[in-house]
Amino acid sequence: QSTVCEKIMELLGQNEVEQRQRKVLILSQDSFYKVLTAEQQAKALKGQYNFDHPDAFDNDLMHSTLKNIVEGKTVEVPTYDFVTHSRLAETTVVYPADVVLFEGILVFYNQDIRDMFHLRLFVDTDSDVRLSRRVLRDMKRGRDLEQILTQYTTFVKPAFEEFCLPTKKYADVIIPRGVDNMVAINLIVQHIQDILNGDICKWQRGALNGHGRTYKRPFPEQVESGSVLAAGKRSHLESSSRPH
Repeated sequence: QSTVCEKIMELLGQNEVEQRQRKVLILSQDSFYKVLTAEQQAKALKGQYNFDHPDAFDNDLMHSTLKNIVEGKTVEVPTYDFVTHSRLAETTVVYPADVVLFEGILVFYNQDIRDMFHLRLFVDTDSDVRLSRRVLRDMKRGRDLEQILTQYTTFVKPAFEEFCLPTKKYADVIIPRGVDNMVAINLIVQHIQDILNGDICKWQRGALNGHGRTYKRPFPEQVESGSVLAAGKRSHLESSSRPH
């Protein structure tokens, strides 16, 4: 899903824009891993901690951060070190944008977070492709092949089948073949361009909250950086798929 989001940013020309001026930004669920205890970190270094379980994420911080972004506020997002499995003291400043691409493996799992999205995308990638990409990525992080494969069979694949795959039912759009599906990606890019151009004036999704009432998020007209947004332009698009 991160590859799809990066391709969308590339086609929109947003990678060439200074971060503070970007109209579209990517935010990753991976930034919100919980701070591990000493015992959990020891397990993580041995490949024995389940990072693909819903409990591995700080959902409260994730929700409050997204809420602040929706309200047009500049936020500080945690920086996670995947080599040491720890949250760093440094944070990443995220400035307001018209469209936020929030990507991750379990972003549909928590209903409070799931209901915040206007458009839900599920990137459906072949299991062999998911595994090969994971092996290459984790080897770059200094992990040996045996540990990577053991972690995959013990935690990653079972968690994908139990927690991630069932959330596919919440998707509005399913993108088969991931970044290779340029037809689907171009459609999403065009949709974002319509939002940015104001062709979609008040694009909101109503979702049922826990009491069965329709929940709609307000669209702020002014953001903290001083630029004024047309009411209804701020939108969150989400991409979810393979375990990582």
